[in-house]
Amino acid sequence: MNKKIAITAGDFNGIGPEVIIKALNKLDLPEDRVLLIGASCLFNGLNKDYEIEEIPFEEHWLSYGCETEQAGEFSYNCLIKACELAKKGQINAIVTAPVSKNAMHLAGHYFSGQTEVLEKNLANPANNEKAEMVFVSKDLRVLLLTRHLPLKSVKITKDLLIEKVQRINLVLKDKFNIAAPKIALCSLNPHAGENGILGREEIEEFVPAIEYLRAAGIDISNPMPSDTLFVKASKAYVNAQKQPYDMYCACYHDQGLIPVKVLAMDDTVNMTAGLSIIRTSPAHGTAYDIAGKGIAGENSMICAIKQALV
Repeated sequence: MNKKIAITAGDFNGIGPEVIIKALNKLDLPEDRVLLIGASCLFNGLNKDYEIEEIPFEEHWLSYGCETEQAGEFSYNCLIKACELAKKGQINAIVTAPVSKNAMHLAGHYFSGQTEVLEKNLANPANNEKAEMVFVSKDLRVLLLTRHLPLKSVKITKDLLIEKVQRINLVLKDKFNIAAPKIALCSLNPHAGENGILGREEIEEFVPAIEYLRAAGIDISNPMPSDTLFVKASKAYVNAQKQPYDMYCACYHDQGLIPVKVLAMDDTVNMTAGLSIIRTSPAHGTAYDIAGKGIAGENSMICAIKQALV
């Protein structure tokens, strides 16, 4: 029998519980496939009696649209419970509803996102495990080489490229069943540095890494300007054609996420790969501005749940 997937409630002052309820009611999954992590009162309206792992919650904490310490503590505890269950082998995937980084900081949990919480609690250093942030919509997949960093702190080195590309190449083989992955590499600088005129990272860091990776049998492109690279990806996506690459490696957060969200905001899944268990999440955030109004769209959550079930 398949193990259950765990779905965390996220920030209760946002749209997490709402989109979970809507998604599960639409998907109509068997009760033995889903474990909810949160508080029963947050899941009123479910059509089925899914198992719920209770996390301490008091209804007077609920304050839609507000970043609060209580919501940060609750959402963090939901994640920790999911990690505990994963380490015990009781679940086979984690789906997380959105959280507020600021709310978690108010509660004293200083992480830059859920990915980092999962990495700290699930990564096995002995197996060189690290969390990688990948955004997926159909066969469009984007890896962020760096995640939640100020732009001035983004530094792409030879060693970082080798480590990240080797790891994502294995993920493509093991998790996506792609026998011979084709990987595209975005340049850091405009026009791929224009032969050093606009920056030398491509010459000094990217090319040596690419040579090393190709010698190891990995099919990776030269560094390409992201504007032209994502034009080709966009045309293939819009025309329902096969993507020319199995993974696009973006150097920093917005370089990768702007094209993905413009193309497929409602159909994109945020995936944590590289750990022993897959985690998926909607691509959107807490959406405080519409929380509690019953108008949140559930499609990204549906996609996240479907990806976790694969």
